[in-house]
Amino acid sequence: MNLVDQISQQQLKAAENVPKFNVGDTVRVHFRIVEGEKERIQVFEGVVIARKKAESSNATFTVRRVAFNEGVERVFPLHSPRVEKVEVIREGQVRRAKLYYLRDRVGKAARVKAKQRSAK
Repeated sequence: MNLVDQISQQQLKAAENVPKFNVGDTVRVHFRIVEGEKERIQVFEGVVIARKKAESSNATFTVRRVAFNEGVERVFPLHSPRVEKVEVIREGQVRRAKLYYLRDRVGKAARVKAKQRSAK
């Protein structure tokens, strides 16, 4: 195993610390930002439109939201120590692995259906 693989294995989050979410879910990502000497936590809330390299130490997920009528996307590394936590706000029901088509949609057409809960 080379040095890069060893370092990336050390930085992997434990399985219980990795949040369970899928593409289409609305999530709130708490991300630690360093500004000079100070640290603060910034919250980014939006729809997960893609997940890449799911089983790898390089796993990432892309979150999209619309702020001031402008689409904003941000890619977060899943195992980064800067990602404090990922809260699932709403589970979405989608039939695609990547939701890049949401980039072309505006208003109500850009919404994702909520997953129906069974009454068992």
